[in-house]
Amino acid sequence: MKLKACLFVLSAILASPLFAQQSAPELSFDSVPDFFKLPPGMNFGEVPGVAVNSKGHVFVFTRSNSANGPAYAPAAAQLFEFDANGQYIREIGKGLYAWSEAHSVRIDKDDNIWAIDKGSDMVIKFNQAGRVAMVFGRRAEGADEDSKPWGHPNPPLPAVDGLFRQPTDVAWDSDGNIYITDGYVNSRVAKYDKNGDWIKSWGEKGTAPGQFRLPHAIVIDRNNNLYVGDRTNRRVQVFDTDGKFLRMFTIDVPPVPGTHAVNGNTPTGDRLAAVLGAPNSICITPGANQVLYIGETTFPGRIFKVSLDGKVLGVIGRSGRQLKQFSGAHQLACASDNVIYAAETSNWRVQKLIIHPQK
Repeated sequence: MKLKACLFVLSAILASPLFAQQSAPELSFDSVPDFFKLPPGMNFGEVPGVAVNSKGHVFVFTRSNSANGPAYAPAAAQLFEFDANGQYIREIGKGLYAWSEAHSVRIDKDDNIWAIDKGSDMVIKFNQAGRVAMVFGRRAEGADEDSKPWGHPNPPLPAVDGLFRQPTDVAWDSDGNIYITDGYVNSRVAKYDKNGDWIKSWGEKGTAPGQFRLPHAIVIDRNNNLYVGDRTNRRVQVFDTDGKFLRMFTIDVPPVPGTHAVNGNTPTGDRLAAVLGAPNSICITPGANQVLYIGETTFPGRIFKVSLDGKVLGVIGRSGRQLKQFSGAHQLACASDNVIYAAETSNWRVQKLIIHPQK
């Protein structure tokens, strides 16, 4: 009966009138112009990943073409470090075997750097010196006859412990256990202990509670609740550390009339309903009263301030190419309660956002 009740609630959410569900104030904020000082002649490509360590250093995972050989197409992953003032420091993992298609980057409590590469199906842990400390997953070998892009059969092929198919993000609980969202093909969350030993996974493709259609982002609050951005289902699901489903919420704030998509036709009707509030990226603030910042997909392209129980507290920006506008806010980094970094794929940049206090 509980599962049936949850399915009924979900169907009611998805079937309800699109523009009658939520409203939220626009938050006042600034975007710092020209924050990142790249070396002469260097540019970002698509930027799917950004993270901040305890010193305020910013790590940018970009789909710049490192030209070190194809997985299935030219490799597109470089990891850069900048200081707290945006000055370029170094490239980490230059020419790394795992680099194929950058997806996201996170920093753990000990300032280790974790890079998630969608193309090679690998998650790499670097220590602070930039040396590889741990490797999760394994890429297909170039000499293998099976070395080709993953297919998407329906139903999907069974997942395999310890191996990934296009992973997306990583997070840690207070005991150091590791959670990896896996991802575009496997539709699950994988759990390892702090030593890197496999524990379990949960989830499969679907729309019921505990199922996923592209678990794209994950964060954990200080009470060890896991928030998984289930992007194609346009919802955030909340679990405990054993994978028990606790609750879920959606973001149903209509776009400002006249907003246009940066790439492609502007969605309307059912197409808009399918992408509205879809959680492309999530970060959680470090302060005493934690909140989530959730980035939408490329359209309507906004960032939302959301309470841990799912209430939308404010809206930031809209789709566009100018400063304070977004297209593909693929990862967010909560440096503090009011400083957010937004990595954008379509706009090839990272914006440093200063959120002003709400009146």
